Amino acid sequence: MNGRTFLLVVSALLGSLMSSCRRDSKEAAAPCAAVTTPYQLDHPSYFPKPLIPNDNPLTREGVALGRMLYYDTLLSRNGPFEGFACASCHDQARSFTVPTSGTNVLPHVNLAWSTHFLWNGKVSGTLEDVMRFEVNDFFQVDINVLKEHRDYPKRFRQAFGTCDLTSDQVVKALAQWFRRMSSTNNKFDRYLTGQTNLTTAELQGAMLFLSEVGDCFHCHATPLMTDNAFHNIGLETSFTGFDVGRYAITGAPMDMGAFKTPTLRNIALTAPYMHDGRFQTLEEVVEFYNSGVQHSASLDPLMTKPGTGLQLGLSPEQRSDLVAFLHTLSDDTFLTDPELASPF
Repeated sequence: MNGRTFLLVVSALLGSLMSSCRRDSKEAAAPCAAVTTPYQLDHPSYFPKPLIPNDNPLTREGVALGRMLYYDTLLSRNGPFEGFACASCHDQARSFTVPTSGTNVLPHVNLAWSTHFLWNGKVSGTLEDVMRFEVNDFFQVDINVLKEHRDYPKRFRQAFGTCDLTSDQVVKALAQWFRRMSSTNNKFDRYLTGQTNLTTAELQGAMLFLSEVGDCFHCHATPLMTDNAFHNIGLETSFTGFDVGRYAITGAPMDMGAFKTPTLRNIALTAPYMHDGRFQTLEEVVEFYNSGVQHSASLDPLMTKPGTGLQLGLSPEQRSDLVAFLHTLSDDTFLTDPELASPF
C-alpha cells in the first residue's frame, strides 16, 4: 500500500469514527429529549389575551403533568401539609374551592388572566410566581420525592426535555395546569354569543348589574367578572389581624381593609362569601351591598352612591333579579369537565 492510499484509508476510518461518535452522542442525549405538543387555550373572542410567558408555553405534556401534581398528595410529602394535595381544598364541583370558616378559600378559576394572587395580593406577577410560592413556601415540596418516584421523572422528561428534574419544572407544570383551568361557557356567555336567551328576571338582573343602579360592574367587570384589583367594600369600620387586607402588603393607609375582587364566575357554587366567609347565601351578599356597607377612612369611593350615601336602595324584586342573574354565571361545563377531574 503506497502512502497516498494509506492516507485515504486512515481518513475514511477517522470520518467513520467521528460520524459514529456523533451518532452515539445523539443517541445518548435522546432519552432526555422531548417532542411536546402545543396546547391551545380556547376562550371567547371577547376575552383578553391570557398571560403566557415565552419560557413556559402551554403543551399537552406540561398540562397533563400539572394536573397530576395538582391532585397528588405526594406534592406535600415531608412538608407542613403532608397528606394534602392542591385539590384537597379546591373541589371541581364547587369551582375549585371548598366551604370553610375563617379565611375563605379563593376558587381556582381563570387565573391565566390574573396578576395578583391570594386575598391580599401577597404574590404578584405571573402564575409562575405564585406557583413558586406554593411549591417553595406553602407545600415546601421535597424534590427528591419526585425524583425517586417510579413515574414522575419520565413525565418531567416528556414535558421539559431534560433529565434534571427541578423545582422550577414543578412550578412551570403547575402554572400550565392553572392556565388550563378556564371557565368561559356559562349561560351569560352563551347569551352574549347569541346561543340562548335570558329569562325576564335574569335580563333585569343583568341590567341592574351593568348599570349604576346595581353598581356591580365597576369591580366585577365583564368578561372576567373581576377587575383583579383591591377594594375596601365596607365590611367593617376598623380592622385588625388578617382583616387589614392589602395594607399588610403595601402599608398604604388607603389599602386598609382592601381585598382582591373575586371573580363572580360560578359564584353560586362558591359559598361562603367574602374573605372571612361571613355570608352564606347570595341573598345575604346582595343585601349587604344594598343596606349594610359601613364607612371607614379607607372605604373605596366606588361604594358611595350619589343621593343615598352607602345604600343602594334596591327593591325586593330588584334584589331577586340580581341573584337570578348571578346564577347565569355558573358554568356547568367547567364544573363537570372530566379533563379537569383527577387523573388518578
